[in-house]
Amino acid sequence: MKRLICQNKIFTRHDYASENEFEKLIIQYSKEIFGINSVYIDIKKKIGVDNILTIPDGYLIDFSFESDPRLYIIENELAKHDPYKHIGQQLLKFAISYKASGRDIKKFLLSNIFKDESQVKIVKKGLKIAGYRNSDEMLDDLIFEKSVASIVLIDEVTPELEKVLNQLAMNTDIIEFQTYECGNETIHKFTPFQQEIRSLPELKGKTIKPEELDTIVVPANEDGFNEVFLGENCWYQIKITSSMIERIKYIAGYQTAPISAITYYAEVKKIEKYKDTNKFIVYFKDKAKRIGPIKLPKGSMGLVPQSFRYTSFKKLIKAKTLGEVF
Repeated sequence: MKRLICQNKIFTRHDYASENEFEKLIIQYSKEIFGINSVYIDIKKKIGVDNILTIPDGYLIDFSFESDPRLYIIENELAKHDPYKHIGQQLLKFAISYKASGRDIKKFLLSNIFKDESQVKIVKKGLKIAGYRNSDEMLDDLIFEKSVASIVLIDEVTPELEKVLNQLAMNTDIIEFQTYECGNETIHKFTPFQQEIRSLPELKGKTIKPEELDTIVVPANEDGFNEVFLGENCWYQIKITSSMIERIKYIAGYQTAPISAITYYAEVKKIEKYKDTNKFIVYFKDKAKRIGPIKLPKGSMGLVPQSFRYTSFKKLIKAKTLGEVF
């Protein structure tokens, strides 16, 4: 059983009694999970055509990219349920029927947004920045012009779940949300949605905007870097946020210690799902090109990419140190 230790207290993982219990926590902490510039709409409405009917658990209007808001459908699930029947079928039915149900979706989204004044403020601010005349025009664009994506919130990510989601054409992000207990105290463990993107405006002294992100930096040890990044002109098993799939134009490789520097970059040819996972493989247009090296400044271990990081190619190509990249 998984455990967490906090202030010398041992917290053990809580087993949710029902999907309803789990979903209530997602709603309660929706701002922490999805960010303050998002609108989580907790509404269950049957949609679809003929015998292809489905009931999503909710919807999210996300303004992480101020000029390019997106609509996501939400599925809240428990890992003990069959991932195909409870998640795969639901998302597949939605992907097939949601365009035909667009007018109905738009109608109940509008009616529910305007029930909450705090949500109205977020939407009005977001649509103004994005250049929409009103919420009606914004929803038309989100529903009928842009590709819809989904977010699955689950208490444990399993290989079976990733296999199911890999078969879907619709881009899907997974958020693992867990609760740990010690007596009457609880801790909730999760990685916020689009954390790498949403945190940018909060960083003091940073001038990069989410809309400028077009480059992914990946860490690699020497053997993997030489064999794959330089030898196979690709990099794989990357967990890429669905909103970034169409935005990534370049990839850069950070070689771990003892080199501790970004040494090569490549222009991206295409990004595809990797095998039976919900991760991706990035193919290069040509062989990677040398850069820098863009080294880690002394005493700046906090800048070391432990996982992938996003930046802009403009910043990357001008940078002398990692501090100028991120």
